[in-house]
Amino acid sequence: MKLVYFDCFSGISGDMVLGALVDAGCDLARLEAELRRLPVPDWKITSAKVSRQTLTATHVKVETAERQNHRSLATILELIDRAGFSPRIAHRARQIFRRLGEAEARVHNLPVEKVHFHEVGAVDAIVDIVGAAIGFELLGVEEFACSPLNVGSGRVQTQHGTLPVPAPATAELLRGAPTYSTGIEKELVTPTGAAIVSTLVSQFCAMPPMVVAAIGYGAGTADMPQQPNVLRLFVGEEAALEASAGSENEETVAVIEANLNDMNPQIYGYVVERALAEGALDVFVTPVQMKKNRPGQLLTVLCKPAAVDRLSELIFRETTTIGVRTYAARRRTLERETITVETSLGIVRLKVSRLNGKIVNAAPEFEDCQKLAGERGVPLKQVMAEATLQFQRQYSGLRDADTPREASAGSKPIDDRGHVARPEAVVDIDYGNVRRA
Repeated sequence: MKLVYFDCFSGISGDMVLGALVDAGCDLARLEAELRRLPVPDWKITSAKVSRQTLTATHVKVETAERQNHRSLATILELIDRAGFSPRIAHRARQIFRRLGEAEARVHNLPVEKVHFHEVGAVDAIVDIVGAAIGFELLGVEEFACSPLNVGSGRVQTQHGTLPVPAPATAELLRGAPTYSTGIEKELVTPTGAAIVSTLVSQFCAMPPMVVAAIGYGAGTADMPQQPNVLRLFVGEEAALEASAGSENEETVAVIEANLNDMNPQIYGYVVERALAEGALDVFVTPVQMKKNRPGQLLTVLCKPAAVDRLSELIFRETTTIGVRTYAARRRTLERETITVETSLGIVRLKVSRLNGKIVNAAPEFEDCQKLAGERGVPLKQVMAEATLQFQRQYSGLRDADTPREASAGSKPIDDRGHVARPEAVVDIDYGNVRRA
């Protein structure tokens, strides 16, 4: 899968993203040709190599003569729709602007329909955001990750007056993302940059395992004395690390919660299925006691940060809640794999998990056991017990770090389908009593 990693050691802005994309190999002519689909007048885009302290980077500049610098969210979404972009370009651009609109609405306590963008409603900002969506599509990017963001400090002048850094909308956009400041008195993360990463990025982390094909350096407008004012963009393919001791995965996930006390219980199962289909990592419901001594349910959804908006909208549409809470959490998962065992009743998959290379859990796949129980007319618990017993028998001779195929060098032979061969003695389990058939 094609992956982009944003290295935001000096922040991020819309023009820095465009510059990094062009520096990483995105053809400016193709980018401009796509941008010309936008029904907005009198603008031009240029790029140039510049120096920012010790680094050479690409600075992309969008110039316009327009005097109108404010547009509503609905107007901008209409411009994107009228442009006739490919579905993924249009979806990404719309999602970025919608997230930006929702942040502005929360800051100004307005319905999102009444939000008017000022600086980010100007043509140059529209070109920056839509251009980013186009550039990622031209490079074939499917997944996004991001470093912690250096937001800067001090004050910034806006059409709303003098505001603290990060600006309120930027701070709202970066909820749940790791941020810090090195004390540089400058707005290093702009609202457009924050909107791009907070919408597209699925994990904020150290650089993930990847095979890097290109590196782009996108320059900001200012040349700061403290450090190079650039965004570094790594473009490549996802890569899996070799399994080793301590290889359990850690990542930042988003938690969405909603309290419910007036919803038909029949709806819960449907909501769970829809949320999982929309990319939720886990969904569960917990009984709670709510105000006025009413019993209720706490709906909790775990997801990637990039899926928060999509799943929040799903919760609003499909449940009776009028509000959701969102916060970031760290998730640690064990190394996992799926193997198969052959039982006297049929083949069953098991999920095997390891901690520091040692097997700590092996759970039969419920659907496989349920199917065999129905086909063979035996209790479900009997199928699950036999699958567990066969796993213990067939893999007890393996070292913890071995995989099933590596067992061919050991005492458990593997058949031509890659399964461990069944022992000569067939186990017939009468649940609780194991005997040889």
